[in-house]
Formats: sequence, structure tokens, C-alpha cells
Amino acid sequence: MKFQVNRDVFAEAVSFAVKLLPQRTTQPILSGVLLSAEDGSLTLSSFDYEVSSQTEIPSEVDEAGTALVSGRLLADIASRLPNAPVVFEKIDNKIAVSCGSARFTLLSMPVEEYPTLPQVSEQTGVLPADDFAAAVAQVAVAASRDDVTPVITGVQLEVGENSLSLVATDRYRVAIRAIDWDSGQNSAEGTTALVPARTLSEIGKTFGHAGTVSVSIVRGDDRELIAFSSEKRTVTSLLIKGNFPPVRRLFPDTVDNYAVLNTAELVDAVRRVALVLEREAALRFSFSIDGLTLEAAGAEQAQASETIDAHLHGEDTVVSLKPSFLLDALSAVHSEFVRVSFTKTENPNKPGPVLITSQSSKDQPGSDDYKYLLQPNLLLR
Repeated sequence: MKFQVNRDVFAEAVSFAVKLLPQRTTQPILSGVLLSAEDGSLTLSSFDYEVSSQTEIPSEVDEAGTALVSGRLLADIASRLPNAPVVFEKIDNKIAVSCGSARFTLLSMPVEEYPTLPQVSEQTGVLPADDFAAAVAQVAVAASRDDVTPVITGVQLEVGENSLSLVATDRYRVAIRAIDWDSGQNSAEGTTALVPARTLSEIGKTFGHAGTVSVSIVRGDDRELIAFSSEKRTVTSLLIKGNFPPVRRLFPDTVDNYAVLNTAELVDAVRRVALVLEREAALRFSFSIDGLTLEAAGAEQAQASETIDAHLHGEDTVVSLKPSFLLDALSAVHSEFVRVSFTKTENPNKPGPVLITSQSSKDQPGSDDYKYLLQPNLLLR
């Protein structure tokens, strides 16, 4: 095997291929990147049985062939090579890499022991890459990080007639966002896929500027997986098995009692007042016709409070919210103003979940359908 590639194109391709590889693996061979050179192109692949990545770049191939090398080491080398063409040559069981005056010799791992990447053929649908990336960033933050309950560590993708909904929860909050979806001639409505949130977040960042992203949901044998493809790049991921909780029913159709606030002002106030909080403590939010008062009470060493403008519709309301969870929602709203709505429960002394949505102006709701439902903490009396 012998080929030559552009240094910048190669470095970007290697970075893509290793991005989803685990930091540690019990099988060293799964930490490798497979290089396949033939017919004027170089294909780079990685696979750890759960997630695979594959990309193809132009290459001047003098001698076709394949090689398997350490992914992290190759990425480190590629990112630091001088600005010159990169030449690879396989000599016995070693790979010689030269770029300008730099020379490296890498050990080639046994290609025959590397697993075969999953093959994806039929496309389920297509969606706008920028909307997809934004929706993933908004929703994935609400997924659980506790592996004890795997089903809520994922983001549920739900295919509608012309839209794709993303849903995530960690029991304390729920985030939902729908984006445009084109299923073409396929009848994919009603299809669902539960994707690991960490993997989906990386995929969203990777394909954010790709124009469109093709999605394939594959169910067959004992392996259920999803594939995302764009511009000669493909990522596959095994789906999480299990039934996602029916969290949509928690969202009310309408809420009459709500407040509209400037998003940036609320973010700054929460961050300031939360400085004196002990870990995992909540802030007290008092909404009235005079505005919103934030209070950090209960700490022995310090207290803090601040009042900001708020346009209240309905009755005065007091809730206690975890600041980090609230800031996650405010960071995802992407609008100048935010609406904080107060739902009801059957117990008049117990506040219902707080519904957070975007607001284009003081009087106009936001144009997207992002919704974030946050369960209040018990009030400190």
C-alpha cells in the first residue's frame, strides 16, 4: 500500500474517524483506524461494535491496500504535521509516514482481526443539518447521565408525517423539539429510535454544517441501529433497547399563568445569586406584578438576592428551581425573551412543573416549538 493525501484534508478525516472511539477499550484492536486506499480515494473507518465512523477523501494511490493503525496516535500525528503532502507506505507490518521533513513509523495491527462495519442501505429520511444540530444541542442536555437506567440516557427520535421530534428526560426535566423531516417515498411515520445522548451530541456537532443529513433506521436480526450520512461521511450507532417513558403527556395544552423575561438578564441574575449556593441546592423564584425576585437562602455562610423585570400574566407564584437545570433551558431557548409558565397540580400547595419556551418579544411567542419542562424542588420555608 502506498498513497499521498492533502495534509489538512487528512487531518480532518482522521479527527472525524476517531472522535467517537472510546478512550479505553478491553480490545486494543478496536482503538484502531482502518485505512483503505484504492481507485483515487482513501477510506478511513473506525468501529467498536457500538458506534462506527467512516469517511472518504481524495488520494493519489500508487499501490492499493489496507492498514490498521492506532487511531489516537494517528490523530495526534496528523494534527501536528507540517504543511506538506502526506505520504503513507506499508512496509512489512509497519507503516511509514512522511510529510515534509517529518518521518514516522507506525506499527500495523492485524487487519484480518478487525470487525466488519455495519452496512446501511435504505434511507429512512432527510433533514436540514443546521436544524438537526440545534435540536440535538437543545434536547440532549436533558438526558440522564446515570447508566443505571439506560433507557433515559438516550434521546428518543420520533418520526412524524413531515417532522422529526427529539425527546429526552432524566426524570427531573423533559426537553422536546421538532424539526422538518422528509421521508420521500418511504412511509416512516410512527418510527422511533432511542439513540445514546452522548453519541447523538457528537453527531450533531459533526454534521452541523453539512447542508442535509440522511438518516437510516435499521431493524433486523438482533442488531438495531441508526445511521447518519452526509458528504461522504457516515456514523452508525446501536440503538438503546427498552421503552422510553411516555413523557409527552406531562406537557399541558395551554397554561394561563406565566411570566415573560429578558433571557440574558435572567441568565446573569441566576448565575450571580447562585454563587452563594451550596452544591445541589435550589434557588427561590418569587414572581409578582413587581417583577421576579431570586433568593439563595439556607446557606450558613452567605445569602444573596436580586430583583429583575418580569411581565407576569396571572397570579403571583413562588417556585424553587435548581439553577443548573434552569440555565440549561435558558441556554437552549435562542430568543431574546423567555416564557416561564406555571402548571397546576391537584394539590394546591404543590406547584406543578415549570414550562420554559422561547418568546420572540414581550407579547409574541417564539417561532420554534422547543419546550422544556422542569420539576420544582420543595420550597424552603
